[in-house]
Amino acid sequence: MSEAILTVEKINVYYGTSQALFGASLNLYPGETLALLGRNGAGKSTMMKAISGVIATRHGKVTFMKNSILGLPAYKIARTGIGYVPEDRQIFPTLSVQDNLVIAYKKGPNGENAWPIERVYEMLPLLEPLKDRMGGQLSGGEQQMLTVGRALMGNPTVLLLDEPSEGLAPIMVEKIGTLIETLKSLGNTIVLAEQNLHFCLGIADRAVVIDKGTDVFNGSIEALNANDEIKQRYLSV
Repeated sequence: MSEAILTVEKINVYYGTSQALFGASLNLYPGETLALLGRNGAGKSTMMKAISGVIATRHGKVTFMKNSILGLPAYKIARTGIGYVPEDRQIFPTLSVQDNLVIAYKKGPNGENAWPIERVYEMLPLLEPLKDRMGGQLSGGEQQMLTVGRALMGNPTVLLLDEPSEGLAPIMVEKIGTLIETLKSLGNTIVLAEQNLHFCLGIADRAVVIDKGTDVFNGSIEALNANDEIKQRYLSV
């Protein structure tokens, strides 16, 4: 296996005085899709926020492209090539779809420009007819597509997707799944935080299961699916 592109080693994260992650770890390899699985409140979103610099990490190591990104502000981490799609989407409701995309544009860390806006619209055909509509007027599924498009506009090396299927109608969940499969087929490296193991089957290569702020399983998605004890204990499957 090639060298990890992203390594998180035994990080501790707090919200005020309340500890949310307890020595949690994961490795991500180039071109793979890693599923970060766990129940609601297990620590998945906190892990994504810690990697992207949205919340501070007190202890441990976070290494990206062989460089430590621990302690860097979120905007500098974004410039290293990490694109973050937050669970709550955080689009600009008073800006148009087009402006939500354009405002996020930047070249990749080495000057990459793989995702001009024309290609984003091609990847997300749902958005182009809505490009003049205000973000706040979009449905939940449309907002989710817009948030992914906004992340792509930053030409990321790694894409962090936090609960992209949560709260969406089944048809939109299917569209999001197809989108992730397409991004994977294009060679993108993805971390996919999800509660739903079935959504990740056929998409993810490996899985890390997190429970009460620490990783309790790390292996192939096939090994996880075959492990009834882990599924029943930590995923309620």
